[in-house]
Amino acid sequence: MDGPSDFATPEPAEIPSAPVAAVTGTLYGVGMGPGDPDYLTVRAVRVLERAHHLVHFCKAGKRGNARTIADAVVQDPAREWPLPYPYTTELHPEDPAYVAALAAFYDEAAGRLAEVLGAGRDVAILSEGDPFFYGSFMHLWRRLKDRFPVEVVPGVTGMSGCWTRANTPITWGDDVLTVLPATLPHATLVARLRTTDAAVVMKLGRHLPKVRAALTEAGLIGRAVYVERGTMAGESVTPLNEKPDDRAPYFSMVLVPGEGRRP
Repeated sequence: MDGPSDFATPEPAEIPSAPVAAVTGTLYGVGMGPGDPDYLTVRAVRVLERAHHLVHFCKAGKRGNARTIADAVVQDPAREWPLPYPYTTELHPEDPAYVAALAAFYDEAAGRLAEVLGAGRDVAILSEGDPFFYGSFMHLWRRLKDRFPVEVVPGVTGMSGCWTRANTPITWGDDVLTVLPATLPHATLVARLRTTDAAVVMKLGRHLPKVRAALTEAGLIGRAVYVERGTMAGESVTPLNEKPDDRAPYFSMVLVPGEGRRP
């Protein structure tokens, strides 16, 4: 065909550009170990050195213990982000006012963290012991895990640090270990203690008299070991039946070692 074409040459079609994925920060739950900074993991140290924000739970006006552990690695107040609890021991944990106040506290904190993570900045939440073992981090993790990348850095638990420093193997052979919060009712503590081979009782505080009575009723007081501030300055280890008073700080627990099979 010598004449002009009946069909115009089409313009090249535009290829739509691929959507650019939003860059968000990563939420880290960093296990800070039982207290002695020598028990920090290599991964924990790397995250502490690089995260944009170091978040720590604390009492109002005070630095959190997890943050003081980090002093061995980082001294950078500009990166510190304290989250003061609305209550500590003022109300019973089952009081509706306590539950409502803490829920609002975690909701507000998660909202603030989401803004920072959404801007592409990494946040490390410092957790005493292990983040997934009775850790406050879990409440923020639950609120943020489906929206942002998360990495949990495991840590040496407080109970592991305590039985190590007490030079007390906790389980032998087929021993079953039970971990009990001292906040449980007396009857529940007795029932649980009677059906386990070994036990760790945490969250002592003002509950130590109740725990002592429960161990006595369960026939275990003679095996119980009291550890205060395990792996920290001021560490104290003593048989519970030799402890002359019922004072117990937050960082204390009772160990009941097992007596299982030993080749």
